[in-house]
Amino acid sequence: MSSSKLPSSAQGSTSTLNRPLANFPPNVWGDTFLNPSKMNIDAATLLQHQELKEEVRRMILVDVNDELLQKLRLIDIIKRLGVSYHFEREIEEALHYVYQLDCRDDQTLEVTSLRFRLLRESGFPVPSDIFNKFKDDEGNLSKYLTSDVKGLLELYEAAHLLVPGEDILEEALAFTTAHLELAKAAEILEYPLSALVSNALYQPIRKALPRLDATRFIAIYQGDASHDKTLLKFAELDFNLLQNSHKEELCKLYRQHITPSTLFNI
Repeated sequence: MSSSKLPSSAQGSTSTLNRPLANFPPNVWGDTFLNPSKMNIDAATLLQHQELKEEVRRMILVDVNDELLQKLRLIDIIKRLGVSYHFEREIEEALHYVYQLDCRDDQTLEVTSLRFRLLRESGFPVPSDIFNKFKDDEGNLSKYLTSDVKGLLELYEAAHLLVPGEDILEEALAFTTAHLELAKAAEILEYPLSALVSNALYQPIRKALPRLDATRFIAIYQGDASHDKTLLKFAELDFNLLQNSHKEELCKLYRQHITPSTLFNI
């Protein structure tokens, strides 16, 4: 019959085992997650949020007509501010209408690039050969494009959506990266364009985490003198409400004594 006792060598090792003291520093969060009352949002704030939300919805539903660039910029800003999840159906319908429009030869680099990126991000089959119209007689991207920094920035962001075999977008990515870096080094760009270029070169939209990108973009958009006050106010309020919702969820978990190891089955 086998003995249940440990070998003498094992017994000795356990007796001399040094265990760390449970002398942990105070929780940096304090009692935040033990007091959900601190995170309550008053009814007036919720009502303001709902009113602003409906106002932004009306902005999206305005007919495109000849204001294609304005519509594309609005959708892009809403997405980058992190509030597009409220208007998924409206944005989808607006982009479907944009997709059906003829891609005119007289469209600028900014319009073509922004249209391409927004449509491809949403799964529309947009061909990359629409950028061939910006090539010169030698088959290279025209040097005249370098004077349009906004257009270059949009083409740079669009080029990150390339798929294997799209040579025009590979060329565009190298072309725009080089010229945007030159523009940044020359310090000739005004705010907020300078901040947008710096952020894009550091981390393009395609490679960014949406919530972190929204935090950066809200600050940049706030510093833009031409920002829409309704849209900015809604984005800031929605961000705070969403953070509050996350805190309430953490509060429930904290009060139930759920540890990270329990959550992830470690």
